[in-house]
Amino acid sequence: MFTTRGSVKTDNAAKYLVQLCKHFAHKVTVDLGETSGDVAFPMGPCTITATDDALIFDGHSEKAEGIEKMKGVIIVHLDKFAWREAPLDYRWEDGQA
Repeated sequence: MFTTRGSVKTDNAAKYLVQLCKHFAHKVTVDLGETSGDVAFPMGPCTITATDDALIFDGHSEKAEGIEKMKGVIIVHLDKFAWREAPLDYRWEDGQA
């Protein structure tokens, strides 16, 4: 199992959590809570958590390519929603479980 933990600093984390989850819910199953959302991407599950100053992404995939696709989907969509804050500084730590 391949993993990734990503983060991006933003004061609008709660807002972007809702936007991302509602958008992804048009195509995949999403379980949105108050401070986090579980997204069932085709390449693997990802939990998105909003803190006071950041969004945190915890993703898993059976393939390394799945992790790269997941990160790409997240970045493309968050960059669109957060265009006023561009450029966002994404930090990713990939690993294996």
